[in-house]
Amino acid sequence: MRNFLHSGNFLTFTAEDTVTAGQGVMQGALFGIATIRAAVGENFEAALTGVFDLPKATGALTKGQKAYWDASANNVTGTATGNALIGAATEAATTDAPTVAVRLNGVAQA
Repeated sequence: MRNFLHSGNFLTFTAEDTVTAGQGVMQGALFGIATIRAAVGENFEAALTGVFDLPKATGALTKGQKAYWDASANNVTGTATGNALIGAATEAATTDAPTVAVRLNGVAQA
């Protein structure tokens, strides 16, 4: 295929705020995990697919449940309203668990 560019598993984002490696970041309709630290205005690579352990809001998630990103709290929640769908939980997480394993879907959906 002459029009194939790359797999798209990693894309270049531009930091709107200071970013740390491993942090979840929204860039328009894309959600990724920063691979390095970046200052405001700097470019960095973000992983758009894969399974990542991410900070979780209070509340339980079941294995396979849709996972939403709360951009104001910078964590994963099971609540769809006002948040972006980023993937699904790959393991159950209890109400007080600080993190949840999430399989990213590559695109954030409102």
